[in-house]
Amino acid sequence: MSDNIPLEIQTEIMKRLPVKSLLRFRSISKSCKSLIDSSDFIKHYVGQQQHLLVRCYDCVAHFEKQPMSIVDDDSLPTQTASVTLPSFVEYPNLIGTSHGLFCFYGPSSGRAVIFNPCIRTTLAFAVPRVTNDRLYRTVIGFGVCRHTTDPKIVKITLTKKSDRHINSPWQVGVFTVSTSTWRSAYSTNLPRNSISIYMNQVVVDGCLYWLASDGCSYLIVSFDLTSEEFREVNLPDSLAQFHGSLALCLYKLRESLAVIKDGVEANKRVYHVWMMQDGSFIKLYTINTSHSPDVSILRVCGFRKTGQPLIELSEAHPGSTSILAAYDPYSKSFTNIRNDGNYSSYSVYSYMETLLLL
Repeated sequence: MSDNIPLEIQTEIMKRLPVKSLLRFRSISKSCKSLIDSSDFIKHYVGQQQHLLVRCYDCVAHFEKQPMSIVDDDSLPTQTASVTLPSFVEYPNLIGTSHGLFCFYGPSSGRAVIFNPCIRTTLAFAVPRVTNDRLYRTVIGFGVCRHTTDPKIVKITLTKKSDRHINSPWQVGVFTVSTSTWRSAYSTNLPRNSISIYMNQVVVDGCLYWLASDGCSYLIVSFDLTSEEFREVNLPDSLAQFHGSLALCLYKLRESLAVIKDGVEANKRVYHVWMMQDGSFIKLYTINTSHSPDVSILRVCGFRKTGQPLIELSEAHPGSTSILAAYDPYSKSFTNIRNDGNYSSYSVYSYMETLLLL
């Protein structure tokens, strides 16, 4: 850049560039590389472009197709690029996404991998195994601390059944990338022993959220990635009712926590979308195919940055294929994003550009 432009202004301009441009700038001069590689620049860089990582599993041939990254803007789905996941990642074992990073975990290998798809950088490390998998089960969580931008892995070990020799069924370990070590969580204030958490996790505003149950009702357990404190979040009665089979799932809707409950109306599956606002949940709308009787909803895959749900559809006629589409809750219309030609299962993850792990 020109020497006539103050360094502070140059820095602010560069913070607004896409990652691809910044990677090119790193090769222009030592000063540009030094600036972009600095911890302060990486910490405060917030990419302007949002992407959707789409994974597709062919349920007939039983293999995963090449994952694709789609730019999530008005051009959707025209700007696409293939993404090569770390070679030792098994399908499907994505733990979660946070701050543009993805975390995968292979239970059989006992290894976790943090992956930045924008700069194609990976970080792998071992996850301590439980000593007795008949007595214990493990839940892995992943998120980036909003204050330090330090990626963290949270390992929660729960007992499958009560044991009088164990004081608490909750054993919590935290791995931080900055130290590359495991340690105990800062807080010892753990949720009730009767609570069991599910694998589905979401990171919103610096907190990890898991769906949970206490055997009588559903609730949400949160984990603050800064203070490392747990908290129980109650659900409204219509969501908290425990039926044995899980009918709820957590999502990130823009910058809020969302809960989707599936149900059946007129012999067709529907999905009720709720969002947390100011500590309580409000119902936004119901996703259904009343305006498109020839298709059925298989499941909700996530949300676009606009707030539109991304759903997997199936056409009503025999031999139909699965379609990934965006749903407009106001017009109740569908916009096709991807059709792979066979019966497939889609997974979609929204992420922003980041320089973390550079």
